[in-house]
Amino acid sequence: MDKLMQFRIVNNIDQPANNRGSIKINASLNRRRTALLSLFEPERHRMCGQVTSQRSCYPVPDCPGGMSNFNRRKWYAVFTAPLHERAVANHLDIRSIESFLPIYDTVRLWKNRQKLKISFPLFPSYLFVHINSSDRSSVLQVPGVLQIVGNGRESTPLPDCEIELLRMPCYSQQIEPYRDLLIGERVRIKNGPMRDVQGTLVRKNSGVWFVLTLELINQHAAIHINAEDLEPVAALA
Repeated sequence: MDKLMQFRIVNNIDQPANNRGSIKINASLNRRRTALLSLFEPERHRMCGQVTSQRSCYPVPDCPGGMSNFNRRKWYAVFTAPLHERAVANHLDIRSIESFLPIYDTVRLWKNRQKLKISFPLFPSYLFVHINSSDRSSVLQVPGVLQIVGNGRESTPLPDCEIELLRMPCYSQQIEPYRDLLIGERVRIKNGPMRDVQGTLVRKNSGVWFVLTLELINQHAAIHINAEDLEPVAALA
């Protein structure tokens, strides 16, 4: 290509007059837009940096009915065949499904008068899984699983605070099932990470116990908590 042809192409000499004018206007607008963006670029980076740091410190709340809420994992109660709680928990672990089987220790006296500590499920025929909606079918396929507890055809999640209270190591050695008639004062925990969790205050074996009720499965767990960490619910009503 000779120099004359290159000159004509670069300068759009062969383009119609109207097109050459449009090209010049567009080029001018592009230069102005680039100049304006360069002025706001430092501020944009600063603001983006603030948003990023806020997200790392404060999680974005889930929107009701939004996709994030749909995919968020929640705790569900699983009803199993009798005496199959541990087997189900093992199958779930093999399938990499997070589960929680609360247990308690009790001492049994054998015929030879020897005492032996034995572990039992805290809630017979129940354990808990931490899943989202897409994991539901995988749980139901586990041998020994009868259903995921819910109302009708929908599975109902449990409050996170109730499961976390049962999982806390400081209470794992001070917990047992409560099968007596539940009569006592309504209280709540006022200190620590389980603050505001509500239960019933009962007296048992010359001690004070905090009874947590899982209303969804109608089960109760008695936890030994210092009375100083409890306060009546009526006092704050």
